[in-house]
Amino acid sequence: MKRIGLFLIANLLITTMLSVVGFVLMNVLGVNARGYGGLLVISLVFGFGGAIVSLLMSKTMAKRSVGAVTIETPRNETETWLIQTVGRLSQNLGIKMPEVAIYDADEMNAFATGAFKNSALVAVSTGLMRKMSRDEVEGVLAHEMSHVNNGDMVTMALLQGLANT
Repeated sequence: MKRIGLFLIANLLITTMLSVVGFVLMNVLGVNARGYGGLLVISLVFGFGGAIVSLLMSKTMAKRSVGAVTIETPRNETETWLIQTVGRLSQNLGIKMPEVAIYDADEMNAFATGAFKNSALVAVSTGLMRKMSRDEVEGVLAHEMSHVNNGDMVTMALLQGLANT
């Protein structure tokens, strides 16, 4: 909640600064900036709206972009271990179990996303699972779970919203 409050304040400050610049351009320097107010409103709407919409759609977009498949029922011992490990980590952090997904890729990669820490997604590549030991994979999963717990996805989306504005 604190992040969203700071996001709103920062967007209002940016909008205020753009208003001051527009005022100076039009009234002090005599620049014809007709339509500047409308442009300001559009940038604010797209800055806010774009960030919030992309954050709310982040799980779906991330799964589609890499072809990740959510593990509903583990099909093998590796998927069972993956689910149990993420479950233990989420329990240690005191947050709900995120969706766990796996996707086919040779590179060693993992990511976490989601608008809320209690409904996040953690995904790992098959390359990561093949090339790393279980201790190493657990370290990667702990790292991703720290992103979930700290709300890093929200922070990054809100920063993008400021850049959009």
